[in-house]
Formats: sequence, C-alpha cells, structure tokens
Amino acid sequence: MGRVNGVRRGAASGRAGARGPVRLVAVAAALATAAVLPGGAALAAGARPEYAFAGDALPVEGAGDPADAVALEPGAVYRSSLPPGGPVHYRLDLDASSTAYVSVTAVPAPGTEGAAADGIRVSLQDAAGGSCSSVSATFGAARSPRPVTALALREISSGRSRCQDAGTYDLVVERSRTQDPPPDAWDLELTTATEPPLRQDGPAETPGAWDSSSPEPLAGEPVNRPGGAGFAEATPLGQGVWRDGVRPGQTLFYAVPLDWGRRLSATAELDATDGGTGFATSALRLALHDPVRGEVDAAARSYAGRRISVGLAALPPVDHANRHAGGRTASAMRIAGRYYLVVHLAAQVAEDFGEGPFTVTLRVRVDGAARSGPEYAGEPVPPGAFEVSAGDRPAAGAGDPGGDPVMRAVAAGGLATGTALLLALGVWTAVARRGGSVRT
Repeated sequence: MGRVNGVRRGAASGRAGARGPVRLVAVAAALATAAVLPGGAALAAGARPEYAFAGDALPVEGAGDPADAVALEPGAVYRSSLPPGGPVHYRLDLDASSTAYVSVTAVPAPGTEGAAADGIRVSLQDAAGGSCSSVSATFGAARSPRPVTALALREISSGRSRCQDAGTYDLVVERSRTQDPPPDAWDLELTTATEPPLRQDGPAETPGAWDSSSPEPLAGEPVNRPGGAGFAEATPLGQGVWRDGVRPGQTLFYAVPLDWGRRLSATAELDATDGGTGFATSALRLALHDPVRGEVDAAARSYAGRRISVGLAALPPVDHANRHAGGRTASAMRIAGRYYLVVHLAAQVAEDFGEGPFTVTLRVRVDGAARSGPEYAGEPVPPGAFEVSAGDRPAAGAGDPGGDPVMRAVAAGGLATGTALLLALGVWTAVARRGGSVRT
C-alpha cells in the first residue's frame, strides 16, 4: 500500500486484428487520464513535474538598483528570475489607506543541491529605507529543494508609524544564503494584492474567543484527488479525505475555499513502504498558505519507512480582527478566500526507499458557521480577492464530494470517455466484421 503501483504494459499481440481495439483502448485511457489529472497531464514513471506558473503571468526583470526598478501593478501576477549573486528590486506605488500584500515564490533550478539555509528573503522598504516587513523562506531541515514562498506586506494600522504614507516602496528579493548559494538562477512568481480599509471607524477590533484545541482528524475512506503543481493550478478541495501519489522531491498544491467564520484543520499521512530501510529527516511537510500566499503554519515529520502523520496547529475561524491577534499563525487567518494546502515529500526519501510514488492522504475538516464579511471602504484588488468565488462555492460547503466542482468534472470526463470508448469499439467491430482494418 505504501507505493502507488503504475499500470503495467501488457504484451503486444501478434494478430493484426487485435491492434485496433488495443489502440482504441489506449486512446480512451489517455482521455480518461486527461480528465482526472490537473491540466490534463499524466505523471510518467520517475518524473518530477516542474512548478506550474500562472498562465497569465507577465514577464518582468528585477533591477540591480532600486532606481531602475520596474513597477508592479496591484492585482497582477508576474514571472521573473533571481540570480545567485545580489538582490533584485521591484517598485510598488502605494496609497496611504490600503494594506498591500506581495508574495514571491522561488522555484529552484532542476538539480539544485539544497542546504537547510537555502531559500529567499523578501523585504519591503519605504522611500526612506525603513523596513515595512522582512520574511525568509528556506528549505529547512530536510534540505530538499522545493518551491518556497515568502510574503511581504505594508499594513495600514493606527498602531504603526512606519510605512503608512503614500509613495514609492522598494521590494527586495534575495537569496537567504548569501555565501556560496546554489549557482543557477531561480525562477520567481510574484503576486500583488491590496486590501482597502473598513468602511466605518468603530471600536478597535479584537479577535473573538475560539476553541484552540485541535479537532479530531476526519475519518472515512479516501477519494483519489491528484494535487496541482503550483498555486495557480491548485486542486480545489472541500471537507473530506483525499488521496494521491507523491514522489520524492515533488510538491502538491490544493486549494480549500474558506468563508468568513469558517475554520480549517488538516493532517497529511504518508503510508508505510514495502521496501528499503533508512531515515529521512523532515520527510513529509504540510504547510498552509493564506489567500495572498503567506505561510500560515507548517509542520514536518521524519520518515523511517513506517506510516507517519503530520498536522497543522489549531487555527481560529477566518476573521478580519485576527490581524490584531498575537502570533503569526492566528494573525494570518485574516481574510476569506482560497487557502492552500501544500504537501512536499523530501527528495532524500528516494535514497533509502526508492522513487515511489508513495501514498499520501489528506484529512481536511472545515467547520464553523459562514457569515458575511467586513464592509470595506472600497474594492480589493484584484476584485473578489478576499471572498469565496462562485466557482469555489460548492467546495466551500459541507464537503460533499459529489458537490465538488472537480468531482463533477471527473464524473463528466469519465462519462464522456466511456461514451467515446463504446462508440470507438462499435466502429471497430463493424469494420472488422466486413474484413476491413482499423486505424486511429
């Protein structure tokens, strides 16, 4: 059960008449695969899919000097690169009322040899060089190269004095290990968003009381659900138990829509393997990112070939007032929208236990009563950034897999594939009876 077995290719028949149905079945199988895998792409044996960048990402070049930096427009997605030496700069032109979020995802070059301190540091500075925020994201104890994401923000708050003015801000992206970093350039994906202030000035917001005990992991039989290869292609999930195969070095992305007032808990389990011995440090990593891709929480477990489980910390319900809570985890649960579960299996697992794939199970629980969001004095950018979209609404419900848009697509794809297969076999049979040959 530890490794997900691939389909073994059968022996080819020597009869000319058998080639038709074999080819037709192969075509139908390919259609079925395309229907159930994100982006219609199958994972070949031993393959490690690259990070899936947003299809609408705009190319932009980071500058070596802030004076030459290109402006990033709020609401846009960009693709850039980070050289091994020296930081790169981008410009943000911000008003004096909106909180701004800028996420940077760095994708290491193929074949990167990772150290624990390897990753990126992202900082946002005002025109005077004052720091608004600075965050690092590294490979960590597993030393496994993977996409790493850091979020910089300029937060408007009555309790802050720095970075509150309108003007030009400098986004700085650099390697977290400046001495002898990996030599190749890394690709970057940058997203930008702004959040307007609340419509009315009332009493200071305070986070509501919530049960900080961790809910029991959801029980039930898992449903197969392939993960996406990036934030832009994250597979939507509702409440439920979901399963996929993951290879060493691979990262899976899932999106869980959360309304205001809703609360998420999640665990990831890695099955035991049927071969190999050894020990892989921090092999299974589960992280949660908020709708602007900031990391909310992350946990990892080492692997010795036996079944392991890792879970997120207890999280409060989504509430605008959480931004005033103490601690990064609670503060990050401040906006509604798509939250991202990101699963990574360390590349070092292959050294002792083989290339896999290995079975990983996600147990996702969503509870709490959904409610209306805060009244903003303006529109977020991009529009609808901090709410659950109509397309995500079914997955944000009680977690019925039948109501999940992805499950509906899989069912529709399976029905269409079955219909195509029956039609194709019917054509082959009719032609074969007349002594003809079939070509596909």
